[in-house]
Amino acid sequence: MMKQDLILILDLGSEENVRLARSIRTLGVYSEIYPHDISRPEIEAMPNLRGIIVNGGKNNVVDGQPITVEPWLFSLDIPLLLVDYPCTGCIDAGNAKDSAASYRQADSLPADDRDLAALLSPFIFEDCKAEANWNMPNFIADQIALIRQQVGDKQVLLALSGGVDSSVVAALLIKAIGKQLHCVHVNHGLMRKGESEQVVEVFRQQLEANLVYVDASDRFLGKLSGVADPEEKRKIIGSEFIRLFEEEAAKLGKMDFLAQGTIYPDIAESGTKTAKVVKSHHNVGGLPEDMKFQLVEPIKFLFKDEVRACGLELGLPETMVYRQPFPGPGLGVRCLGAITADRLHSLREADAILREEFAAAGLDRQVWQYFTVVPNFKSVGMKDGARTFEYPVILRAVNTVDAMTAEVPQIDWALLQKITNRILAEVPGVNRVLYDLSPKPPATIEWE
Repeated sequence: MMKQDLILILDLGSEENVRLARSIRTLGVYSEIYPHDISRPEIEAMPNLRGIIVNGGKNNVVDGQPITVEPWLFSLDIPLLLVDYPCTGCIDAGNAKDSAASYRQADSLPADDRDLAALLSPFIFEDCKAEANWNMPNFIADQIALIRQQVGDKQVLLALSGGVDSSVVAALLIKAIGKQLHCVHVNHGLMRKGESEQVVEVFRQQLEANLVYVDASDRFLGKLSGVADPEEKRKIIGSEFIRLFEEEAAKLGKMDFLAQGTIYPDIAESGTKTAKVVKSHHNVGGLPEDMKFQLVEPIKFLFKDEVRACGLELGLPETMVYRQPFPGPGLGVRCLGAITADRLHSLREADAILREEFAAAGLDRQVWQYFTVVPNFKSVGMKDGARTFEYPVILRAVNTVDAMTAEVPQIDWALLQKITNRILAEVPGVNRVLYDLSPKPPATIEWE
C-alpha cells in the first residue's frame, strides 16, 4: 500500500518544473514530473494521486506548435491547477461539475518561494485534500514495496561506484530483496586516487556485500583512445558499462534487472520531449537500445539533498552519504578532449591534493563539490630557470542544493595559494593553476 499522496506535474516545457516539484515537496507532499502526453491508463493507475498541475510557460512550443494536453484530462475527477495554460474550450465554466472535480488557473508561478507556497497550498490541501505525508520513512517503505513488486524472485545487478547514489540504491535493494542483489564495482581507469581500493574495503570487508571487483582500465581507455567529443566519450563509457555488466551477469547466472542510481537532475539534463539536452548522462543517454536488462531506478525522482537524507535514514555512514559527488564517466570528463595517460595522471594527483587540503581546512562538508580539471592545451611557463610548455590545472568548487543551479564559494586566498603551490611542486607536467568562478547557469558544474 503506497503511503504518500501524489501531486502530478505535467511537463509542457516549462523551466520551472523542478522548482515547482521541490516547492510541493517542501510543503510535505510528494510530487513527480511526467510528460505532457502521459496516457490515461497511466494516470488512472497511480495510487494516491490527489491532483494534477498543467505547467505551461515560455518554452511550451516545439517546432512552432504549442504543446497541449489531451482533452480527456479535463474529464477526470481530479483537481487541476492550470499554470500559464489557456483552457478556452477545454472546460466550460458553467458546467464545471460535469467535467473535472475542480480547477484553478494562474497566469504564472510567483518568483518568490513564499508567494509560490501561498499559491500552491490552497490547491494542494483544500482542493486536492492531500496530506503532508512526504517523508523519508514513507518514501523508503514505498520504494521497498515497489522494488519487490517489480523484481519478484529475480536477480538484480548493481553498478556500485561507492558514491551516494549507488550506495543508497544498494541499501534500498538489500532491504527489499537481500541476497538477490549482486554488486559489481568497475575500475574503468578513470577513478580518483585510491578510490577503487576504498570501495572494495568498505563494501566487501565492512558491509559484507556481494561484491565483484572488475579492473577494466585497459578496456575502457582503449575504447576512448583518440575520442575528444564529450558526448561521444559519455556514450562510449555508458555503452561499455552495459556490455561489461552483461558479461558479468553471464558469469553470475541469470540476471534480469540492472539497478542504477539515476536521480532527477540526470533525467532533466539529459533532455525530455520538451527540453533540450544539456548533457547526456551515462545512465540516461548512453544506454544501448538492445540492452538485455530491465532497469530498477528507485531514486530517479529524488534530488541530491533528498538522496542524502534517504541514505542517513537507511543507516549508511555519514562518510559515505557525504562523499564527494563523482560523475559516472569519472575523470574521463575532467580530462578534457582526447584522454592521454600523462594528463590523466596529472589530473588524478592534483585532485588528491585538492581533496586533502579541503578536508584539512574543514571545507569537505561545507563545499558541495570540488574537483580539478586538466584541459587539452598547454601554455608557456618557467621551471628551474628553464622554459616549459605544460598543462594548466583548473580548480572547480560549487555549492548547490539540487545540482540544477550552483554558486561558486569564496575560498580563502591563503588556502588557494597553498593548493596551487603543492600542485605546481608535486604534480608532473603542470605549470599553471586556475580557479573557475563561473556559476551554473550559464556554466555547468562539470566542464564536459
